[in-house]
Amino acid sequence: MVDSRLVYMRRVKKHLAPAPTDPVLRRYEVQFRTLRAQLADLGVFCKGTLLEHRPTCGKPNCACAQHPEQRHGPYFDWTYKVAGKTVGIRLSPAVAADYRAAIVEWRRLRTLLARLESLSRRALTRKARLQR
Repeated sequence: MVDSRLVYMRRVKKHLAPAPTDPVLRRYEVQFRTLRAQLADLGVFCKGTLLEHRPTCGKPNCACAQHPEQRHGPYFDWTYKVAGKTVGIRLSPAVAADYRAAIVEWRRLRTLLARLESLSRRALTRKARLQR
């Protein structure tokens, strides 16, 4: 039977690379760890768009037809894509705030992943140049 501590140490050693001696690679490593820490701080996220609208009802005697500030609503719709098709869901104002925050987190996630990918590409290119 294999000792579980030994298996854990093998996994840890596999993922730990020696500290780079190149100052640029060290800087990249620090930036990478900072970005990974920001990933851990993300909250609940979802992609899509949240739309708020205040329509008029079309009745000529209604206050919404006379005064734009008295339109009906606000109504909130969350739209997103599934298999190339747009799905829309009507949300209450209380729930819309949660979705708005989740959409902000989704955009933050996409930005962090793009920065991590760019940084990784630069680090790999630098490492390849140093090994020539």
